[in-house]
Amino acid sequence: MNDQKNMMLAIVLSVAILFGFQFLFPPAEQPVQEQQTTQEGGVPNAPAGNPSFAPQIPGAEDAAQKAVQTRTEKLDASARIKIESPRLHGSLSVQGGRIDDLTLIDYHEEVSDESPEITLLNPKGLKNAYYAEFGWSAPNVDVPTADTVWATDSQTLKAGGAVNLTWDNGNGLLFKRTISLDDNYVFTVNESVTNTSGEAVNLYPYGLVSRSGTPKTSGFFILHEGLLGVFDGVLEEVDYDDLQEKATKKIDPVQGGWIGITDKYWLAALIPDQSAMVNHRFSHYRTDDGLDKYQTDYLGPQLTAEPGQTVSFKSNLFAGAKELNLLTKYEDEIGVSEFDLAIDFGWFFFITKPFFMALSWLHSHLGNFGLAILALTIGVKLLFFPLANTSYRSMAKMKTLSPKIKELQKKFGDDKQRLNQEMMALYKREKANPASGCLPILLQIPVFFALYKSLFVSIEMRHAPFYGWIHDLSAPDPTSIFNMFGLIPWDPPQMLMIGVWPLLMGISMFLQQRLNPQPTDPMQAKMMMFLPVVFTFMLASFPAGLVIYWVWNNVLSIAQQYVIIKRMEKQK
Repeated sequence: MNDQKNMMLAIVLSVAILFGFQFLFPPAEQPVQEQQTTQEGGVPNAPAGNPSFAPQIPGAEDAAQKAVQTRTEKLDASARIKIESPRLHGSLSVQGGRIDDLTLIDYHEEVSDESPEITLLNPKGLKNAYYAEFGWSAPNVDVPTADTVWATDSQTLKAGGAVNLTWDNGNGLLFKRTISLDDNYVFTVNESVTNTSGEAVNLYPYGLVSRSGTPKTSGFFILHEGLLGVFDGVLEEVDYDDLQEKATKKIDPVQGGWIGITDKYWLAALIPDQSAMVNHRFSHYRTDDGLDKYQTDYLGPQLTAEPGQTVSFKSNLFAGAKELNLLTKYEDEIGVSEFDLAIDFGWFFFITKPFFMALSWLHSHLGNFGLAILALTIGVKLLFFPLANTSYRSMAKMKTLSPKIKELQKKFGDDKQRLNQEMMALYKREKANPASGCLPILLQIPVFFALYKSLFVSIEMRHAPFYGWIHDLSAPDPTSIFNMFGLIPWDPPQMLMIGVWPLLMGISMFLQQRLNPQPTDPMQAKMMMFLPVVFTFMLASFPAGLVIYWVWNNVLSIAQQYVIIKRMEKQK
């Protein structure tokens, strides 16, 4: 019968939505230690003719680099320029002039501020090295290398300030590198060469981000972690395993753009002069001991330093957390386009991004992302109120028709075709829609998706607390009914972590079902009764913020349905 078919459709659709999200959007898990890594790859070679990249040539490593050292030992063994910034701890290496030691002051490995800061960049020579390097490539010219020890005019780089590194090649070329840092995560690197020789010199500026070892990724379909860049306004994403097969991926020369390596929350990206025509490249190679190394780099245009002249090239390096407002701000300040694409809002960014921006705006006024989710749910309910109201009215009408449907079933039970005809006539006469129960579910899909994606990919949601025991809205409810919510000293397995909020979700779903027309078929009725239990177990591993949304949405729906039912009863 049509009403039973539509009821089954609603059940199948509901389960399909949740199972689909489990497959496409696996439950967010608490990151353990979000450290990153790099490669000691080759410097982009200066072209002999038209600008193009030569094959990558691994840089030589001396015995000290090959030796196993801890991060602290490696840092202590080299001369360094300390970084003093409101948001970064770390240092620059005087050897090579590399940016290779950064930790993020505002972000920690665990929820507690007492846990270690997130380590972003690591020195060259470590198995998890991750660093940025800048310089010049030129045929038959003595240029600074990765081992060059620069002279410096300061031992400290402060936010808002700069340090100057210099090196004389002894053949009439004076190289100068000025590194400055803003109050957030952007370094500005200005490279210049003064030619005091008697001959013109052609040079090509380059920048690279190098990473050693393949980092542990979330492995989720909805999230890209790996190499990426934007060229001519088009996002290019390269996975680690894909690059292992291709070895090198070159990008046709474009004006400006940016290229880098991203993790779920963190980014190291090169932003060359946006007015220059630049070659970009993604590359990979494997060392003799099996260590995978990845590199993103750019090679700038040919610059000719005539005798007595100075040529220069300016680049930027972003190394920090992927905060949407900050990335958008740099689009204006640096003039780099589509920098916010570093955050993987996905194919449906036109839904997810506005949704997240609305959450952020509410958070700025309410001071809590959990409250922002509750407030946004009310806004969404108001937006869809006319459609939902029509649906709930129809569902209430269907509930009042249950006695008449049972009479028809008794009268025409043996004649299925006649029964369907009589029921369709009844629906038409009473202006009831048997498929009305599907509409509220369908309306939730885009909101459910947008909220899940926001909770999963945005750094702002990471470690965002609610109230009580919810210290991280992007992680599952940490409580479980199977240890009496912590009263019993036992850690249940993951499948038994059924917390308070998932239980509230199941209860609210059950109560909402009681307001809806019940299936006339006993088997379907039992399936409907069992559905809240299935959803409780399925949603238990989802982010707490998503479950809180679902509970609150159910509560609002129950209130709306209850009022409509009472009004219709009075109208009889």
